[in-house]
Amino acid sequence: MTRSKAALIGAASLKPVRQTEGETTLGMLARVSARALADAGLEKDAIDGLLVGPQVGETPQHVPATVSEYLGLQPAMANVVDLGGASGPGMIWRAAAAISAGMCETVLCVLGNHRNAEAPRSPNRNPIREFDVPFGASGANISYALLMQAHMAKYGSTAEDFALIAHWARANAQRNPNAIFHGKPASVEDVLNSPIIASPLHLYEIVMPVAGAEAVIVTSAKRAKELGSRAVHLLGAGEKVTHRAVSQAPSLTSGPLKPSMERAFAQAGVTAQDMSLLSLYDCYTIMVAATIEDAGLCEPGGFGRFMRAHDFGPEGDMPLNTHGGQIGYGQPDLAGGMTHVVEAVHQLRGSAEGRQINNPRLALVTGNGATMSEAVALVLGADE
Repeated sequence: MTRSKAALIGAASLKPVRQTEGETTLGMLARVSARALADAGLEKDAIDGLLVGPQVGETPQHVPATVSEYLGLQPAMANVVDLGGASGPGMIWRAAAAISAGMCETVLCVLGNHRNAEAPRSPNRNPIREFDVPFGASGANISYALLMQAHMAKYGSTAEDFALIAHWARANAQRNPNAIFHGKPASVEDVLNSPIIASPLHLYEIVMPVAGAEAVIVTSAKRAKELGSRAVHLLGAGEKVTHRAVSQAPSLTSGPLKPSMERAFAQAGVTAQDMSLLSLYDCYTIMVAATIEDAGLCEPGGFGRFMRAHDFGPEGDMPLNTHGGQIGYGQPDLAGGMTHVVEAVHQLRGSAEGRQINNPRLALVTGNGATMSEAVALVLGADE
């Protein structure tokens, strides 16, 4: 594939669970990295680049060095990616850039977290503390509820429109035995009857925090061909950061994923309509709604009609978050965004057992951090 910027040759996950008493984040990162190496058919000595999240439970500083030491790696390139839920997709293009710059050849991108007793966080001063919290916008639930209210007010979207997104996430989770909500489907009525957490957000429209880990290995297209790997290729990427506090957002109904996706599509020479799979970050249903509209799959305010016009299952005409998305699969902290990358790799390689889509060619993967603030979009392509 001549347009390939890099090849994704290994992907792995740890099954999400609610609690991991006795586990450490470092231990979980080690296990998922070993699985990704096995999936790629590599020994750990082949890894000469490392990208990790901004913190590991056992160390707040020197995270790349700590993870490298624990895994027995001595990378020629190591760095932290701190983009919230967009960190996973953000790692992929950074790995490709490092490879292109000649800094390294094969990069391990890994995220994860355990869920034991949490230590209290220290207070800090920033715009959120000064302009959001005093007026009640404290925490992600309240902030995303504000975005949902703004969409309803501007476009007349309904609770049923948003509930369709959660319904499809749960439906697809029934095809994935590793999903936290496997065996627990939810109808639109079930979603609407779940408790209101922050009006108008219902409980089933919000991700469940879980423990877990995800890893992807990225190398050059040339190296992937030499290895004979079942590669997935990075064809385009875009990134944009617009704000941190929701009070500072340029818009409450469109976000930085819009220019991110536009750039990724332009680099790959494709459009949203060309995608075989939509692997869209879904911390809340409003995030999926805004992404569908910002991608140009429908007009602004039209996501409800779009949801009613398509089948989003693996055999449907518009496969969306076939692993269940984070709403159906669970959100293992910052590794939540990487679940969308891992699922796209499996689908484009034809290895999504029990939920494989037909004729997989192209996938859109998105990541989102903070309150629709930090955005990454990737266009991935199947090997040719």
